[in-house]
Amino acid sequence: MRFATYEHHGRRRVGVVEEDGTLFPLPGVTSLEALLAETDGLGGLLAAGAVAHDVPPGPHLTEVRLLPPLRPASVRDFVTFEEHVEGVRRSVDGTAGVPEQWYAAPTFYFTNPHAIYGPHDDIPVPPGSCVLDFELEVGAVVGRTGHDLTPERARDHIVGYTVFNDWSARDLQSAEMKVGLGPCKGKDTATTLGPWLVTADELEPHRDADGFLRLALTAEVNGQVVGEDLLSHMSWTFEEMTAYASRGTRVVAGDVLGSGTCGNGGCLAELWGRRGTQDPPPLKAGDTVSLTVEGIGTLTNTVVPGVAPVPLPSGRRRSRERA
Repeated sequence: MRFATYEHHGRRRVGVVEEDGTLFPLPGVTSLEALLAETDGLGGLLAAGAVAHDVPPGPHLTEVRLLPPLRPASVRDFVTFEEHVEGVRRSVDGTAGVPEQWYAAPTFYFTNPHAIYGPHDDIPVPPGSCVLDFELEVGAVVGRTGHDLTPERARDHIVGYTVFNDWSARDLQSAEMKVGLGPCKGKDTATTLGPWLVTADELEPHRDADGFLRLALTAEVNGQVVGEDLLSHMSWTFEEMTAYASRGTRVVAGDVLGSGTCGNGGCLAELWGRRGTQDPPPLKAGDTVSLTVEGIGTLTNTVVPGVAPVPLPSGRRRSRERA
């Protein structure tokens, strides 16, 4: 099933999306994250979706505004594609290769759950940035609470998948990560999710013998293809990522785990690192980015001007004197 959150005649609804684009609204449901918390896993979500077909069909996709499929409880963004690491590392900090420590565990950072945009929303340029980039990813959505999971158990905690665009201000990112923390403001302005949540069972036919989902990924800027890859080029499965995320803590319904950016043009910075020049150029107001994942759907967002940064002073250099 495909679950979409949408706005129709000023009302927010959650519905099941049919192949012809017809929406079947779930009675009384206005939040997918609340539904996930109530249904506790894939079986419950599918049962809730089946109820939608007991009521008259709702509007067509062309008659609604699609919203982000959910407002995540948290967003962990991983980095699981070697090719991406290699290219971006060269672009952002001028270092070649993949650090050996990267292979030890599926590293992630927490990004901003309060800056989630829908599949067709305009995306503002981050304040103070001149080097904006997209990042093509897939997000796994957690449907039930778990802690210290094994990968085998983690599979029962993933209810579905969505397309994930981790918008990145590369100039801000490069500067702030020299401090040894971050990324922070380089990733803080926008993350796009959508166009809907596709339940995990729908993608099982794409699973290969090693447990990876073999899905084609395509990135376009202004109608020109700039990147193509396979999701199965990840170095860890989503189940392994979920297990790692739950280690010593917990994952909960509504958490989103990003795959990390794919290789072969999954973002501009990787191409810049390989080519030694900013070709294609950084995104600017008026550019349109379309990211497509086989079996899930397409995000299409247009960049618009952002706001100027609010001025702040530089850090004060303080005396080391002690009383």
